[in-house]
Amino acid sequence: MRHPVTIIGAGLGGLVLARVLHVHDIPAVVFEAEPSPDSRPQGGMLDIHDHNGQPALDAAGLLDRFQDLVLEGRQAMRLLDRDGGVLLDEPDDGTGGRPEVQRGELRRLLLDSLPDGTVRWGRKVAAVRPRGDGRHEVVFADGAVHLADLLVGADGAWSKVRPLLSGAEPRYTGRSFVETYLHDADTRHPAAAKAVGGGAMLALAPGKGIQAHRERGDTLHTYVALEHPRDWFAAVDFTDAAAATARIAAEFPGWATELTALITESDTAPVLRPLHELPVGHRWERVPGVTLLGDAAHLTVPNGEGANLAMLDGAELGAALAAHPGDVETALAEHERAMFTRSAEAAADGAVAHELMFGPDAPHAVVDFFAAAGQE
Repeated sequence: MRHPVTIIGAGLGGLVLARVLHVHDIPAVVFEAEPSPDSRPQGGMLDIHDHNGQPALDAAGLLDRFQDLVLEGRQAMRLLDRDGGVLLDEPDDGTGGRPEVQRGELRRLLLDSLPDGTVRWGRKVAAVRPRGDGRHEVVFADGAVHLADLLVGADGAWSKVRPLLSGAEPRYTGRSFVETYLHDADTRHPAAAKAVGGGAMLALAPGKGIQAHRERGDTLHTYVALEHPRDWFAAVDFTDAAAATARIAAEFPGWATELTALITESDTAPVLRPLHELPVGHRWERVPGVTLLGDAAHLTVPNGEGANLAMLDGAELGAALAAHPGDVETALAEHERAMFTRSAEAAADGAVAHELMFGPDAPHAVVDFFAAAGQE
């Protein structure tokens, strides 16, 4: 069976594209390097926005089922100082436009919405070769070759498809996150649980921060932000969980113990997440038969928009292909024009947000930002 659309990567963007194509009776195949849907944790909470992520799920015919995944109360947000004092506390009153769900549950919803066999697991891409006729050969790690009529790179930061379109490579931003989890938090870690509250908590200072979110099942998921070169993190032995958490916690001398407990009391080994980005406004000239979406196209610092943009990319590309049957190049050009504009705007906004959060005026710059927004 021929598949007019070949998608590399079974992340949210690639799966939304496959689903929208299925809604329009356009066959697609998704190749994913992971061996199975449950081979690794899928990350934490996602806030799905009413201006991009939710319309994408609506185009996929999944908005009602998405609502069943929403965790009530998780849009609450509080900002603390290093002593644990509350600088800002915004409750979840049910009127916010960014309901929170677990990434893994959203991914499972998308997977279950596709015909059996759409996603081919354990298919790690080694290389992609142009044939010169608008089609491309996808070469897998085991030597097998797949011929793609239309190739979509939804394969993330280190995309194997991107070099067909652009020489841009992700660069390290100078900041990394260290990820920890506290389970059964209200019972086993009550001080940290009280500090985090019912939704998201940020404790920020110039060049560093402790950010946590209450997930399903009384779990606190924390991202510790530190501005250091890669060599600094390379000197931390992350294979020794106790030593690594102690070293990371040492970057927060004098901070309230209920905040540093999110590091030192971790129930899992800390995981390093270096932050990379593509140039703001990354784009390319149209190349027949291939395009990108999501982080493969516009990787940026975490700003709450990445998953939402990827899903909207997938939804709009699927709709464009359905709207232009027999004219793939028009559909791809339409998709890229819209994606370039919105991703550049989001990347610029994200850079501003990170400057507020980790710049010299943190955390008060964030307080001032919310105060100004409340007066508009």
